[in-house]
Amino acid sequence: MTYRAPVKDMLFVMKELAGIDELTKLPAFEDAGYDTAQAVLEECAKFNEDVVAPLNVEGDRNPSTFKDGKVIATSGFKEAFKQFGEGGWQGLQHPTDFGGQGLPKLIGAACGEMINSANVSFALCPLLTDGAIEALLTAGSDEQKQTFLPNMLSGKWTGSMNLTEPQAGSDLSLVRTRAEPQADGTYKIFGTKIFITWGEHDMAENIVHLVLARVQGAPEGVKGISLFIVPKFLVNADGSLGARNDAHCVSIEHKMGIKASPTCVLQFGDHGGAIGTLVGQENRGLEYMFIMMNAARFGVGVQGIAVAERSYQHAVAYARDRLQSRPVDGSMNSAAPIIHHPDVRRMLMTMRAYTEACRAMALVGASAFDAAHEHPDAAVRAENQAFYEFMVPLIKGYSTEMSIEVASLGVQVHGGMGFIEETGAAQYMRDSKILTIYEGTTAIQANDFVGRKTARDGGTAARAIAAHVEPTEQALAASSNADAQAFGKRLTAAREAFLDAVGFIAGNTKSSPNAAFAGSVPYLMLAGNLVGGWQLGRALLVALDKLAAGDDTAFMTAKIATARFYGDHILSKAPGVRDSIVDGAAGCLAMPLEAF
Repeated sequence: MTYRAPVKDMLFVMKELAGIDELTKLPAFEDAGYDTAQAVLEECAKFNEDVVAPLNVEGDRNPSTFKDGKVIATSGFKEAFKQFGEGGWQGLQHPTDFGGQGLPKLIGAACGEMINSANVSFALCPLLTDGAIEALLTAGSDEQKQTFLPNMLSGKWTGSMNLTEPQAGSDLSLVRTRAEPQADGTYKIFGTKIFITWGEHDMAENIVHLVLARVQGAPEGVKGISLFIVPKFLVNADGSLGARNDAHCVSIEHKMGIKASPTCVLQFGDHGGAIGTLVGQENRGLEYMFIMMNAARFGVGVQGIAVAERSYQHAVAYARDRLQSRPVDGSMNSAAPIIHHPDVRRMLMTMRAYTEACRAMALVGASAFDAAHEHPDAAVRAENQAFYEFMVPLIKGYSTEMSIEVASLGVQVHGGMGFIEETGAAQYMRDSKILTIYEGTTAIQANDFVGRKTARDGGTAARAIAAHVEPTEQALAASSNADAQAFGKRLTAAREAFLDAVGFIAGNTKSSPNAAFAGSVPYLMLAGNLVGGWQLGRALLVALDKLAAGDDTAFMTAKIATARFYGDHILSKAPGVRDSIVDGAAGCLAMPLEAF
């Protein structure tokens, strides 16, 4: 089935919910308004629909291959990546100083959804490169920026993140890769890194590995980790490529999904030491790597939305064509397309509502990121930064968990044919599973949400988010429209449930940590559900105004119906989730360990 980018919905969210016109008031983005967004998104849609999406099934059936230390990407990927770079897509949201286009993250996030919908395996390479670019922009020296960034932004070189080791998964305090200082100011790197996405391939001239390692004599734990640039090929003073560095791929993984994306085991220093240069200061590596990780976590959340969108489109196309059974209301005397059956419509509406809510949440978050970086008022920057940081675990955690549910429903809509690989529905389910795991599992996002985003300030930031929801509730309640009133009641109940959960989490994290953290993932899901519902409530109000003005009746009617469904079927779950958080810890922890 062909992919069609949801440009219209993206532009609606950008204009009506994410405030793209407000961003044009910032000096950095004065030329990046709605018209620019529309032009960029339409061009991006064309590229991804025509060039990247057709490679998706091919990559699943014929993944990247490994032989004699080299990784060969799926046929067609190298040519598509060359077009991606030449089109300026890698540098879209990065500074013009290094050859980027300097567009806001708001536009970049929408384009990121498209490429991930088209082909999530392919999209992982630019996603990791984006994270490496962000880290170098923040912590790299002027010389490092000039040496690496122009070629990374152009797509000539790619980037990778090297954190995980066989004995050090999420607990980076256990990192053993070591860095030995050299007389010329460089370091020799020795160690093994695993799960390195696109850590070796043939699509670019060079790969810029960012590697966590310990300098000899550094403190134990996370306080002794430093960050190094270790390129696949060393770079000469004139910018040309020099000798092959001692950083080699020794194997790639065989995976459940994202099969075309090579997940590498990289060995540093087996032949005398890989040459690396320090990023920033020694022992501050984790701080710098978190810049990459936060960029990647947002990007992975967008991947969840992207896979959900593709799965939804696939399911709708099948439901329109598949004839099976007469409608229960007797409206047809012969077998009907299954889209006529109420439960199939329920599944399709669930898929659609989740996807639209999470898209709105991500794009609103991206807009806050832009204001946090470019607004002239320090207080406004700080407020937007706090909002964005609060949103990242929701965008990552909620959007990826929902993508699994949506992809599973996509298989279910296909019935038995969904279990058959040839129909394509199963690939989305297999691809989506990794999204809740890499760049920090859902539990890690939830732990961050409990510890840093809620307990640290006693719930102040969380309650401030809830306060932002209230005006939307009031506007919905004041509407004469029955859908708005019904949604407003659901939104109020969800906000109140969230506030109860905030009180419980903030009040128990120190005194009863097991009780608080037993409910951490449900708490994250509750917050994501509320914020997604808030955005759909705002969308509903806009759609009612547009509908009254006779503006795009079909689109606005669908917006209202989607919001109403979300309220009745998804937002309505919030009070029950609240109960599982506030009252459920005892049941979660009651079983003796030896009884499992």
